[in-house]
Amino acid sequence: MAPAANYPLPITDCQCTCRVLVSCLLLTVATPASAQDASATATESRARSTIVFLTGAFAGLVAHEAGHVIAGVAFDAHPRTKRIHYGPIPFFAIDHDLVTRRQEFVIASAGFWVQHATSEWILTARPELATERAPFLKGMFAFNLAASAVYSVAAFGRFGPPERDTRGMAVTLGDDGVPEPVIGLLVLAPAALDGYRYLHPHATWAKWASRSAKIVGVALTIVAGRE
Repeated sequence: MAPAANYPLPITDCQCTCRVLVSCLLLTVATPASAQDASATATESRARSTIVFLTGAFAGLVAHEAGHVIAGVAFDAHPRTKRIHYGPIPFFAIDHDLVTRRQEFVIASAGFWVQHATSEWILTARPELATERAPFLKGMFAFNLAASAVYSVAAFGRFGPPERDTRGMAVTLGDDGVPEPVIGLLVLAPAALDGYRYLHPHATWAKWASRSAKIVGVALTIVAGRE
């Protein structure tokens, strides 16, 4: 029979074996825990960014509507909110007293003017926005582009509530009005160019083309109907 001293394993060997087993167990448990912590942190960060992004988009909406209100106040038209529906979808619009056609054109255009101005400010102050971590500004900028696109589609198809901004601009521009799709193009062009500038911040031609389109949109006030 083998000497008893050989059985069981010496205490030092047991300690080493236990240490290896414990280390393997810790690695098995700790690695997923670390991954879970990192995943939780990343998820929390994305959630915060999403909330800030949506806050920026809401700020863009407020700025758009504020443009209508400020223009209405400037013409003493007593701006106020009005509930509207398009099919089952409830929304609101800024209503006001009866004004001249030129004033109506300005009030209807003011929301887009604010959008274009804020987009211009964002892209001028932060030309590399696409590569920056700035969810609030990106949310506001995204709203500006999306709102212009949605209004343009509605103008091209001539659908939506009659209080829509593009229709208000179309019927008051010139003595007899203009086709609403023309207004859709007028609204869409600066937004499309700004979107290109966001992706290509060093495209000088896009910057000046966008600014020119915005200036044209304001300058059309001159030819808006007077009555």
